[in-house]
Amino acid sequence: MLEDKDLVSIQEVRTKVEKAYAAWQKYRVYSQDQVDAIVERMAAAGRDNAERLAAMAVEETGYGNVKDKIAKNLLNADLLPRKMRGMRTIGMLREIPEERIVEYAVPVGVVAAILPTTNPTSTAIFKILISLKAGNAIVLSPHPRAVRSTCATADLLYRAALEAGAPEDIVQCLGYASLDGTNALMRHERTGVILSTGGHGIVRAAYSSGKPAFGVGPGNVPVLIERTAAIPEAIAKVIEGKSFDYGTVCSSEQAIVVEDVLKDRVLAELKAGKAHFCNAEQKQALARLLVTPNWTINPACVGQAPTKIANMAGFTVPAETSILVVELDGVGKQHPLSMEKLSPVLAVYWVKDFASGMNICESLLRFGGLGHTCAIYSTDDARIREYAQRMPANRVLVNTPTPQGSTGITTNVFPSMTLGCGAAAGNITSDNVGPQHLYNIKRLAYAVRTPAEAFETPAAKVPAAGTATDVVDRFLARRGAGGADDRFVSSALPERQTTKRDGLPHASCPACETPAPAPAPAPPKPQIVDFVCEEDVRTAIKQSRKIYIGPKTIVTPSARDLASPSDILVLA
Repeated sequence: MLEDKDLVSIQEVRTKVEKAYAAWQKYRVYSQDQVDAIVERMAAAGRDNAERLAAMAVEETGYGNVKDKIAKNLLNADLLPRKMRGMRTIGMLREIPEERIVEYAVPVGVVAAILPTTNPTSTAIFKILISLKAGNAIVLSPHPRAVRSTCATADLLYRAALEAGAPEDIVQCLGYASLDGTNALMRHERTGVILSTGGHGIVRAAYSSGKPAFGVGPGNVPVLIERTAAIPEAIAKVIEGKSFDYGTVCSSEQAIVVEDVLKDRVLAELKAGKAHFCNAEQKQALARLLVTPNWTINPACVGQAPTKIANMAGFTVPAETSILVVELDGVGKQHPLSMEKLSPVLAVYWVKDFASGMNICESLLRFGGLGHTCAIYSTDDARIREYAQRMPANRVLVNTPTPQGSTGITTNVFPSMTLGCGAAAGNITSDNVGPQHLYNIKRLAYAVRTPAEAFETPAAKVPAAGTATDVVDRFLARRGAGGADDRFVSSALPERQTTKRDGLPHASCPACETPAPAPAPAPPKPQIVDFVCEEDVRTAIKQSRKIYIGPKTIVTPSARDLASPSDILVLA
């Protein structure tokens, strides 16, 4: 009797999601200390088995190399849990007394984790740890070509979680991976959120499922070598990043863009680093091999050694070759190797100046890497910041290999295997995804003002421009008094007030006059500020002083709210 694998996969999804959901009903009441103990035990199991899992992943998928896959496993089993230590993810997150707000974490429930074939063990460790750290259960859907290594990783961490007191079934992994099964997992009514890592199709399916989803876009990472860069160090790091796990990380360097004045030095360093420069025929052969007619990367080339890729393309290179280098002069479909390559193949562009280099880098990002990652090697901080502001990427790295920098190995970004590309790339976030994305925040908010007070801004309390009488009228009207005519007859007074003798008016003279008071010194002209934030108001309250604002002054809503009871803001 033939077995329908798709139906078996769908039934497995239904069973395992229900198990995970039932486990979560118990897990959701665990304390922060209990959750942290479980996460630490799972992380320790991942560290202890990092090498075994790496070897299993390479053996099963044929992608990458064991040494670098060990590093990826340790990124998630060592660096990630260290970063998460002390992070509050359960129960009350924080209280803000001055705002009378209390924030609580609310877990999302069951996380549907879609895994790639390029990083089947490291991504499994990552998604399991952040899901349970945030108080959730998880169901993993492995890539069909990586079921054994992914499920072995999940089972290892699950057993460690049970030893630390986690409820049974809190971690589930699908053994019958199929596209239909993955779609059923993403659309299941018990699924709370989707963590999707993989190709464009599966990420798009996640966003189309009707469930909240964290999917990430492709990377086409440009690296600008600016003229103040330390060239030997820069090129050594580029080679280190491009060759890392044979280019399987989506944030691997895809092209370097070099100012012409650096050409001879860069060429010398690339050759010293065992890079092989392809001639025109070899470049064409690589393009035919790596890029399919429908503009996807040939899966047979993903994560392969440079020597193997060269052989597949029909030429040979020395055994010690680190990367393959192709020189390009344009970006787009007329230049196939200007796209993401997921292999140790690096494009090189020579440009006349910094501005031209930024143009090429931006074009590369817009050709398949929008919102992802870019890098610059430079010692000129002004140019570094100009580059950062210009590039349509959410991770701009400085003087570091890009796979290691983007994932938090060599930088202080959050350690992650899921790198958001933001709205420009159709992603829900631009962050490095972590446990903080896998819970909702409930806010307890106490009343601090009446509805009428909410709409009475400090600026509205300040009199508008007008005559002196108008100002007095408005001032007294707010306090329930009469207008200016009821208290003062200023226009009828003589220039000098006289006294009376014997009940009769007396002519003005120095002996009879009531001396007018000496004029008061003019007050100093108030200094009008351009911008007011909440911290400015706090400082002014402590110092018992006013803040003078003008018609063009920008005042943040929180600053207005804080200033309102104290009349700190004055329209000058």
